[in-house]
Amino acid sequence: MSDVTLRDIAEVTGLSIGTVSRALKNQAGMTEATRCKVRDAALRLGYDFAQLKKGRIRRIAFLLHSQHNTLASSPFYSPVLHGAEEACRREGVALSFIAVGPAEPVLGQIRLHQPDAIVCAGFFEPEVLAALQTVGKPIVLVDMQRRGFTSINPDNMRGGYLATQHLLRCGRKRIAMLSGSMAHYSIQQRNRGFRQALFDAKVHADPDLEVIVPSMGEGDEGVAEAMRTLLSLPRRADAVFCYNDSTALAAMKYCLNEGMKIPYDIAIVGFDDIGAAAAAIPPLSTIRVDKEALGRAGVELLLQASEENQAQITLPVEMIVRESSCDD
Repeated sequence: MSDVTLRDIAEVTGLSIGTVSRALKNQAGMTEATRCKVRDAALRLGYDFAQLKKGRIRRIAFLLHSQHNTLASSPFYSPVLHGAEEACRREGVALSFIAVGPAEPVLGQIRLHQPDAIVCAGFFEPEVLAALQTVGKPIVLVDMQRRGFTSINPDNMRGGYLATQHLLRCGRKRIAMLSGSMAHYSIQQRNRGFRQALFDAKVHADPDLEVIVPSMGEGDEGVAEAMRTLLSLPRRADAVFCYNDSTALAAMKYCLNEGMKIPYDIAIVGFDDIGAAAAAIPPLSTIRVDKEALGRAGVELLLQASEENQAQITLPVEMIVRESSCDD
């Protein structure tokens, strides 16, 4: 008997070949009834399910939101991209990099690059992700989480917890947190860790000490504004946990310009451990994220093509103590 093809199943079910393919690969965007109809027809016709594996991934598109494609964000996302490139090289897969903005027709970009699978790094609007899902290609989110998607993230909550716990152990009483937009999963989780550490230490969480830095792309000005606010409180902050290192370095610069001594007058901790953190004066305490590992794992997850169960993978983080937070 000749091999049963997707076309055969499409004819029997009255569905398109694309729908049949997506149903057999268990991809999103269809009802359970359609999926069952296709599966039943495939089994009845004697379709060889091993054929699904033939669609080997040869090209991966690495998507980065244009708001991350900036000088402030690139020290984090460049190593993530390098990790992805390294994994692709090892597997003989081509990788193309695409920076997309919210208003850009992302599907046009995807059609142009014709990838077999997609890595989305960092924040993307829900409608952009929904549009990407309609392409029917395997997708992995890196440094973001959303229901129905496979994702890989650093342990953001644990990192926020460790940073705050460290400042508490250094004897700090008024610990502030500088956050970015809470629409970002990673920032939300870091903030949760910050609050949990205060709660566990029975320290009153003062809402005045939580400041959201105005939108990305304002450079150091937004951070300076946030620091001015914190330092002009009647009971001012004696420590600041910043949602990333770029913010922490800008906060440190502001404090030093104001003639403050770090960490004596104020302790500062960042998140990510970008290259500039260790090189800062004083060197910046931070939470280390293995950024290359995030990129590598994103590609590996795609190549495993585990659409069956949307995996949520969390990579460990580590507290790196440097002079910006401890005065011993």
